[in-house]
Amino acid sequence: MTGVRKSLAKVEISLRWDPSPAGTAAHDLDLVAGVFSASDPYGQPVYLVHFGSRAPDGTITLDRDSRNGQGFGWDEVMILELDRLAPELGRVVVGVVIQDPGPAGTPGRTDFAAVAGKGLRIREGYTDLAATDLAELAGATAATVAEFVRDGAGGWSLDARTRGFGADPQEYTRVMGVARG
Repeated sequence: MTGVRKSLAKVEISLRWDPSPAGTAAHDLDLVAGVFSASDPYGQPVYLVHFGSRAPDGTITLDRDSRNGQGFGWDEVMILELDRLAPELGRVVVGVVIQDPGPAGTPGRTDFAAVAGKGLRIREGYTDLAATDLAELAGATAATVAEFVRDGAGGWSLDARTRGFGADPQEYTRVMGVARG
């Protein structure tokens, strides 16, 4: 059969983790999405979506935000309506950052190895596209977990390979869009 292909349309990215042990600082993991232009897919993001923000056109939203991993099920859920993104947008990179202020406001170094019960799921409807326990990111403090790219026909595809970074959240948003090596 030729000429038939399915593009991704509305995708959900869900993140979970267990609370920190009693008497220790809370682990706060956050989903963040960087949206890049089709003309400069590896440059600076056109905009970022994270807790407290959403895409200007409402196509990317963060429905839940946990600051400590408490609760049942998925602690953070981001919805991407790829089929509604403007044609001039050609790439969306989704990452996870660990918020860690460290003692007395100094930068912290909590990495994914220190966070128990973590997991990430990417799905469209009831179909799981990817799932991971993030174990491969043991020494990283931030990670790219999904890249969505628009093809020449306007359809969206997913690259769900993870990529770890030793960056704080602010630095990660500056480097999250670099091309994979």
